Amino acid sequence: MQNSKFIGLAIGLVILGIIVMSSFYTVREDKQALVLRFGDPVHSENAFGIEEDAGLKFKVPLIDEVRLYDRKNLVLDLEGQPILAADQERLVVDAFIRYRITDVRQFYEAFNTRQAAEIQLSNILDSLVRDILGSVESFEIISGQRLDLMNAIEDRANARASAGRFGMRIEDVRIKRADLPTENAERVFDRMSADRQEQSAEKRGEGERSKRTIKAEADKDVEILLANARKEAEIIRGQGDKERNRIYAEAYNLDAEFFAFYRSMEAYKRGLGKKSTYVLSPDSDFLGYLDNQQGPRSGR
Repeated sequence: MQNSKFIGLAIGLVILGIIVMSSFYTVREDKQALVLRFGDPVHSENAFGIEEDAGLKFKVPLIDEVRLYDRKNLVLDLEGQPILAADQERLVVDAFIRYRITDVRQFYEAFNTRQAAEIQLSNILDSLVRDILGSVESFEIISGQRLDLMNAIEDRANARASAGRFGMRIEDVRIKRADLPTENAERVFDRMSADRQEQSAEKRGEGERSKRTIKAEADKDVEILLANARKEAEIIRGQGDKERNRIYAEAYNLDAEFFAFYRSMEAYKRGLGKKSTYVLSPDSDFLGYLDNQQGPRSGR
C-alpha cells in the first residue's frame, strides 16, 4: 500500500516537474518569439523595433505554443534566371536579397514559416527583376547604373510587402551577376563597342565644333582689342605731335635762331650718324652749321 502511494507521489512529482518545465522558455538576443494559444497569436517577446528583452519567459503550460523567428537580417539567394532586356538581348541574372522580420504576428499570419515566406518572396522578386531589368537595355544591366535598378526593385518589393501585410522589410537587393549567354556574348560586345565608338565620334565632333567656335570668338576679341589699341595709340600720338608742335612754336617765337640751331643738330644726329653717304651742294642749308658757326643765315 505504501509502495503504491510512493509510486503515485513520484508520478505526480514528475508530471508537476514537466508542467513547471514547460511553463518557461528562453529567447536569445538574436531571436523574437510569438506566443500562440490554440493556434492564435497572443503576444510577442523580444520583438524587432522595441528595446531588447531577451531571456527567460513564462507561458501557460500545455496550452501556449512558442514560435521563434530571427531578429537579425536574413539572406535569400535568387536562382539565376534568364531575362529579356529592352533591346531584346537575353541575359542570365543572379541576385540576392537581405530582409528582416519586422512584425512576427503579421509574418505568422501571412506565411506561418520562414520556408513558406521565402518561396513566396522568391516568386515576387523574380517577377520584379524581370519587369524592371526588362525595361532597360542590356548594356545598362551589364555595365550601367545597376544601383538605380536595384533600388527600384527594393522599393517595389517593399511596396508589395507593405500592401500584403507580410510583416517584413526588404533591406537590400543586390545583383551578383548579369552575363550574356555564351552564344550571344561576342555579338553583343561587338555591337556595344560599335555604339561606344559612334558616341565617341559624336563627342569628338561636338568638341571640334566647340573649339572652332571658341577660337573664332577669341580671334574676334583679339581684333577688337588691337583695333581699340591702335585707335588709342593714334589718338595719343596725335596729342603728342600737337604738344610737340606747340612747344616748337613757342621755342621759335622765343628765339628763332636757337630753334634753327636745335633743329639742325637734331637733323645731324639722325642723318649723319649711320655711316651713310650724302651728296649735297656746298652751299646747302643743311650743312650751314658745319661750315659756319653762325649758321646759313650769317653767310647771307
